[in-house]
Amino acid sequence: PVFHLFGTSHLIVLALTVLITVALVWHRRRKPDAFGAADSALVIALLLQWPSSIAAHWQLGDLSIQSGLPLHFCDVAAFAGVAALMLRHQLAAEICYFFGLAGTLQGLITPALREDFPHLRFFAFFLLHSTTVITAIYLMAGWRFTPRPQAPMRMLGWMAVYAASVGAINTLLRTNYGWVCEKPPSPSLMDVLGPWPAYVLALGGVGLVIFMLLDLPFIARRKLDLSLPSKHD
Repeated sequence: PVFHLFGTSHLIVLALTVLITVALVWHRRRKPDAFGAADSALVIALLLQWPSSIAAHWQLGDLSIQSGLPLHFCDVAAFAGVAALMLRHQLAAEICYFFGLAGTLQGLITPALREDFPHLRFFAFFLLHSTTVITAIYLMAGWRFTPRPQAPMRMLGWMAVYAASVGAINTLLRTNYGWVCEKPPSPSLMDVLGPWPAYVLALGGVGLVIFMLLDLPFIARRKLDLSLPSKHD
C-alpha cells in the first residue's frame, strides 16, 4: 500500500509515540535511579533501526552506498540516544534532544515515505523516527537531564561539525547524506532557502532558532539548580 500523510497508519504511529512517551516518563519518575527494562528496550530499538533500514532497502531493491550508511541527521540523534541511555552522558543527551526534536520530529510528522503498513520500510522508518523522539523526551522529562547553559550555540557548533564531516564523506563517496550537497527530491523547508550552498547556511540559522526554542523550558530549571552539583558528568 502507498503511504498517505496523516492517513490511518500514520495517525496510529503518532498516537502510539505520544502514549509510549508518556508511559515511559511516568515509569521513570516512579523509579528514578535504575537502568531498567524501558531503557534496554529503547537501546535495542535504536540499534535495530540501522539493520532494519538496510533490510528494507534490500527488499525494495534500492540498497546502495547512498542508502546503506547511518549518516543522516536522524541517525546521529539515534546513536547519541544510545550513548546517553547507556553512559548517562550529558553531551550525548543534549545531541539526542536538540537534534532529535529539531530534525527527527519533522520526519515523524511529515515522513518522506512511499511504503505504508505492513511494508518493512514503514517499520524501519518509524522505528528510527519514533524511537528517537521518544528517547529525546524521555531523557529530559524522565531522567531529568538539563541542557547546560549555551546549549543552543553548542548544538549549532556540532551541527556545523556534522555538515562538514558528512560533506567530506559525500564528496569522497559521491553520496548526499544529510542533504548537504543537494536538496532532497521531495518537498522540504530547503526549497525556500535558496540554492546550494546558501540553503545549507540558512539551515544553520533555522536550526539555531529551533534550538533556542527547545531550550526555553529549561531556563527556569537551570536557575533553580544553579547552586546544586551536577547530577550528570
